[in-house]
Amino acid sequence: MTSLNTYALESNTYIKLNFDGGNLFSDSALLLIKEFTQKLGFTKLLKGEFETTDTASSHAHKNDENLWQVIYQIYGAYFQDDCADELINDPVLKAILGKEALDSQQTLSRFFNCMDDATHLQFYEIMHKM
Repeated sequence: MTSLNTYALESNTYIKLNFDGGNLFSDSALLLIKEFTQKLGFTKLLKGEFETTDTASSHAHKNDENLWQVIYQIYGAYFQDDCADELINDPVLKAILGKEALDSQQTLSRFFNCMDDATHLQFYEIMHKM
């Protein structure tokens, strides 16, 4: 029989997981999802293969970072766009995404508006590469 203590996570060394009942976050399971996507190579795949029509280099938030924030928000049960404004300084999501501040609702709306048929084809191709 295997127990949780026999497994080691290889993630951000500044994040400590314990099972003492203190310092719990409801979104801490997102850390496991991040590690899982990295092990599958999905993180690298999105960074290299995903692009929207908004190619301005002056944006602080990149396409793959915007997409990851949306994915983690959905996994964390933050389904509405308005949730982004409430989560902009969320410590767990900032740690997972490695950012000082998260995207606002307006940034995510602009991101969604830049998706077109070519973007949807990219999702299809990425899905087949996985």
